[in-house]
Parts: sequence; C-alpha cells; structure tokens
Amino acid sequence: MPNPHDFASMTALICFEAAARNMSFKAAAQEMNVTPAAISHQIKALEQNLGCALFIRRHRGVELTEKGAFLLVALQRGFETISDAVSRLRDRPDAVDVTIRTTTAVSALWLTPKITAFWKIHPGITVSQIISDVATAASRHDLHIGYAVPGDDGDEWREIFRDRILAYGTPHFAREHGIRGIKDLLRAPLVHMNDDHNAWTGWADWFRELGHPPPSGRSLFVNNHMIALQAAEDDVGAVLGWEGLMARVLQAGRLVSLVPESIPSPAAFSLRINPRASAKARLFADWLAAG
Repeated sequence: MPNPHDFASMTALICFEAAARNMSFKAAAQEMNVTPAAISHQIKALEQNLGCALFIRRHRGVELTEKGAFLLVALQRGFETISDAVSRLRDRPDAVDVTIRTTTAVSALWLTPKITAFWKIHPGITVSQIISDVATAASRHDLHIGYAVPGDDGDEWREIFRDRILAYGTPHFAREHGIRGIKDLLRAPLVHMNDDHNAWTGWADWFRELGHPPPSGRSLFVNNHMIALQAAEDDVGAVLGWEGLMARVLQAGRLVSLVPESIPSPAAFSLRINPRASAKARLFADWLAAG
C-alpha cells in the first residue's frame, strides 16, 4: 500500500500550479480567493515535501526553477486528464458555456487576460480552458487556439494574429555575450524549441530568412515555450518570441529585444471552431477574433 507521506497534498499542488502559471503568489491568491501568505505556506510545504526548491524568490516576483517548470508541465497534463474524465462523466455537459483549448504559453501570455476582459463584458458566460502542450483528439472543446496553418478538416478557422518573430534575452545576457548585432547571436547560447506537436519556427529558420547560416553556439532544447522563456530569463540563452505574446513579459522588464532584425511569422495563431460549438462559444470566438 502506498505511503500517504509520499504524496503532496492536492491543495498544495493546485496552489503551486496557479502561482507558476501566473508567475505570482499574489495573482494566484486573487485567483483562488485566499491570501498570498496562504499560497506561500502551501508552496513552502510542497517544497519541503519534495525536497527541492520550485521557485526562485526575487524582490520583484518569483521565477520557476528547472524542477518547478518540470512539475508545472506534469501537473497541467494531469489536470487535463482529470478535466477530460470529468467532462465525460458529468450529467450536465452544458455547465460550462465555452471550453477553449490552447497551449501553456498562449494561455499564460495572451488568452487568460482576454478571458478576464470578456467576462467583465459578459458576466453570464462561463469560459473554461483546457491547457495542454500535447496534441490529442480526446478532449472535448468548442474552440482551439494554436500556431498553425488552417486545415481543410471541416472546422471553421479564424486568424487571431500573425506577427513578427524576434530574438529576446536579458540585458545581462546581452552584455555578457557582447550582443551588438545579429552576427553575435550566431555564436551565442540559444534556447531551442523542440516539439513534434507544434510547428514552432526555430532558430535555423529565423537565421535563414535573414540570410545567415545556422547558429553554432551552445544549445538548450526544451519542448515548452514557457520553459524556453524561463530559461532565457535565467540567462541560459537567447530565445525566439512572437511579438503578440511578449507584451506582458516585456512590460515586466524581464526580457528585451536583443537585435532589431525580425521575420514575419510564417504561420498565424489561429482559432478553430468546432462545428458543434454553441451560440455562446461563437460569440466568444467573434469577440476574440475582433480584438
């Protein structure tokens, strides 16, 4: 029989997921309607239970450690599985008006603030997110946002935004590696997205479009865009970012654009509408596409 002490409490894990997704104990507390001290207490207990630090506490906020980022991805995949099971068992499948599926990065950097703004205009419409970086057809959802070229699959597609892709890093990273122009990036450490499920534009594509050879510096490969951004914030390397997703990160001052060069995004962040989507789901889709 498993030892109950081997398992972290569900409350602590939920508090951690909210804090990690928001990169803020305060925002997690507001989301869960508790005090920041309660969130901090739960996370400290979780760290003691696991025997490792999940966050780096800084004066202006918190950052995920490598183990914290690993746990966040694992939890979100687990919560997705639970959400799918509950959806299948629920007697009232219409309890949530709109269900939208997207990746961790799109949810944290763009979609969640949009949902908050929508709810203020339409408080009677509930919107639920399924957050996953793994492609699967198992989950039930009305809408799906992804970095993709619209397909001929019978669903309705709408382009949300198509923007520029730039190189980002911390000011310290730029000084440490002497980043004064694009050629300096060719030899600098870079964080690469390595994901079979999302056709993220990579560094080799970016340099090629700008007329340069592939990079030759040290490489770190990750399969989650939020972890890639976190690695860049930790000065591991430069990272590619989509301008439409980077506004909140840049406003916080954690990352800056390293060079002026950019390329247009070859694919758009597109919204796919399930043919069985309700009128409320379509209202939300229209609002997102118009914004």
